[in-house]
Amino acid sequence: MKAVIANFRRGRHTQTCNQMIIKVTDVNNKDKAKELIGKTVTWKSPAGKEIKGKITKEHGNSGAVKVLFEKGMPGQSIGTSIEIQ
Repeated sequence: MKAVIANFRRGRHTQTCNQMIIKVTDVNNKDKAKELIGKTVTWKSPAGKEIKGKITKEHGNSGAVKVLFEKGMPGQSIGTSIEIQ
């Protein structure tokens, strides 16, 4: 399943670098997003490295989800595609 990284999880003054908000294709409500909790995601960098993460929670009412990655994500990952297993 494909998804796109929307942004870092952030507040007004802070940014959490190892947590990202992703928008999953064909998921457009909160109920469908809840079914994805616990699945593994993989982001591949342009250099070929993989960073793995896990979907932890839904985000908002439009089907976005929050992903906790094993380490911090680079800023270049925003807007790129990600694979959900």
